[in-house]
Amino acid sequence: MKCRGRGGMEEERLKMRNRKKAETAARELVSQMTLEEKASQLRYDSPAIPRLGVPAYNWWNEALHGVARAGVATSFPQAIGMAAAFDEELLRTIGDAVATEGRAKYNEYAKHNDRDIYKGLTFWSPNVNIFRDPRWGRGHETYGEDPYLTSRMGVAYVEGLQGTGSAENATTENGEGVYLKTAACAKHFAVHSGPEALRHEFDAKASKKDMYETYLPAFEACVKEGEVEAVMGAYNRTNGEPCCGSNTLIRGILRGEWGFQGHFVSDCWAIKDFHEHHCVTKTPEESAAMALKAGCDVNCGVTYLHLLKAHEQGLVTEEEITQAAERLFTTRYLLGCFTETEYDKIPYEAVECREHLELAQKIAREGMVLLKNDGTLPLRKDRLKTIGVIGPNADSRSPLVGNYHGTSSRYITMLEGIQDAVGEDVRVLYSEGCHLFKDRVENLAWRQDRISEALTVAEHSDVVVLCLGLDETLEGEEGDAGNGYASGDKADLQLPEVQRELLEAVAGCGKPVVLCVLTGSAVDLNFADEHVNAILQVWYPGARGGKAAADILFGACSPSGKLPVTFYRDLDGFPAFEDYSMKGRTYRYLEKEPLYPFGYGLTYGRVEVREAALAKAPVLSALEKAGQGISKTDVPDQSGDSVVKAVLENTGAYDTDEVLQAYIHAEDSAFAPLHPSLCAFARVSLKAGEKKEVSLTIPASAFTIVDEEGRRYVDGTHFSLYIGTSQPDERSAFLTGMRPVKIEVVL
Repeated sequence: MKCRGRGGMEEERLKMRNRKKAETAARELVSQMTLEEKASQLRYDSPAIPRLGVPAYNWWNEALHGVARAGVATSFPQAIGMAAAFDEELLRTIGDAVATEGRAKYNEYAKHNDRDIYKGLTFWSPNVNIFRDPRWGRGHETYGEDPYLTSRMGVAYVEGLQGTGSAENATTENGEGVYLKTAACAKHFAVHSGPEALRHEFDAKASKKDMYETYLPAFEACVKEGEVEAVMGAYNRTNGEPCCGSNTLIRGILRGEWGFQGHFVSDCWAIKDFHEHHCVTKTPEESAAMALKAGCDVNCGVTYLHLLKAHEQGLVTEEEITQAAERLFTTRYLLGCFTETEYDKIPYEAVECREHLELAQKIAREGMVLLKNDGTLPLRKDRLKTIGVIGPNADSRSPLVGNYHGTSSRYITMLEGIQDAVGEDVRVLYSEGCHLFKDRVENLAWRQDRISEALTVAEHSDVVVLCLGLDETLEGEEGDAGNGYASGDKADLQLPEVQRELLEAVAGCGKPVVLCVLTGSAVDLNFADEHVNAILQVWYPGARGGKAAADILFGACSPSGKLPVTFYRDLDGFPAFEDYSMKGRTYRYLEKEPLYPFGYGLTYGRVEVREAALAKAPVLSALEKAGQGISKTDVPDQSGDSVVKAVLENTGAYDTDEVLQAYIHAEDSAFAPLHPSLCAFARVSLKAGEKKEVSLTIPASAFTIVDEEGRRYVDGTHFSLYIGTSQPDERSAFLTGMRPVKIEVVL
């Protein structure tokens, strides 16, 4: 819940007044429309109504990590890479930058009467689904596996996109109201994370505990804290109901329990799945009626073309069509589509400007995760004569950008970043090494036709930078990704066979090897962990990400990212992909030791938590025991939050950022997750030898559990808080050589 000081309360009143004004204006406009006109506005490609001065509007736009699919825009790292930065404020700033570019492009497109797809102000971002299974191809669109981290990143990005709470937030000259900079959309509501091949027919079955503990919190935060303007439903069913026509999800939870006031949009062509694949209806008219009655306002697809026939058949009322149209025009009024706002003055020159490019570089550097380092990194140019750069992802643009990306005016691959960093001082040899996944680069050549060149490069180099991984063709969305055999999902954690063979060959050359992994998800790095000198998880770092990676490789800055997902050793005994129970999944319920844990990441410095103590105890009077007095929808007032003060010291030789993390565990509750859960974090900058005191705010809700009925409350009196730079698990302790400070809290 947001803290409401005098300024915050005034802002809220202004927002409420402006929404009321927008709702009134929307009702007035819609009241002048015929039934046919109202129904037409519920399509994602809403046509113009010239007689009322309503221009055409396309609701479909994308901005997961920059304005997508509409020409040139600043290319930020894919969402999973930005999550690895654990930097709320920076992500909020990036959301604002993306909105600025979206407005700049919209302003110019509108001048040219271009109302095409991907040209509007309603961005279908962020994706706050939980990355519960490493095989899910779309997982790199998310902020990882943890509901708390996902909620913090989701709210920050929503607030950045919408301009809510920012000083720049535009008002008309006579102070008539606060406008949205753009409209964000939290997706895909609610229980959705694969398999991609089954999503049009799959029923994701989740217990009430898993729903309210894992799958719903990020959506709830986006609605209640971020005040997100839109929510998108998922393709699948959840507990028997299709998500885009679910009375439980849309009417019961979203609008009922959470008080959502914005508009709801279907995923694309999801409503036709009702009758074609889920078989919960028999006709398009029945499907359209089911979605509309549940509260789905705009149809990405064509099924709402059948709404008028559904009305004729008595399946929907004109009042229901009217209500959806009013919600949609409320959003358009809030965006200032029918008046002038300060946002109209944003010039096209803001697109891919220097400031935004620097933001992209900053978060790319912050998000890269150093998984292993025996001292080989950072590389010293003055001690090297020749660097070998090898691998299918070394000089490829595809693994820079992930999916749902825009176009960059310049790309800097890993190879180019390294070449630019060393200039003429060091010779750089290059070999593709192998194809990304095929068994040869040239169709007429022998199998592994580039491996001898790769070995030659390695033998002639002082150090090798090996760039392996995936790209959006191997992990992505069903229908988009090239691995049709898995519909975008990964069959397992293995890199393609040709890459595994290349890794083993290069690692056996006797030269120092730095492995750079360009993926959007966890892959099997067991062999690399044992046989290479350093491993840097690069993610999909943005169009110019090769420069950010080179900055880290050559010590221009220290790596400081943390894993937002668990890197498992293998999938032996792992739950079935189709199983949505959290048992055995993610760091909170993991039953085996991981290779690299959630929250783990090395730096070139060594930041130790010297001491930590509770500076302000939690005030939990609002959270009575055994579920009495608090429902699963109540959010504790922020005044009940506790504060921890920690003293950090960088005992290393390098300046670095570090991410201070807090984990909590209810020791005497049968309903607590198996392992301590992330409940706070803060990014801290420390010079070599510097000591600094840092405050962490622990939300009062961190002291609650969720029982099997989905009820959230305080259950027990003894809690353990762990304050450190990693999880309080044995593997993290082994990898870092440090343990978090434990604070015992008794209520």
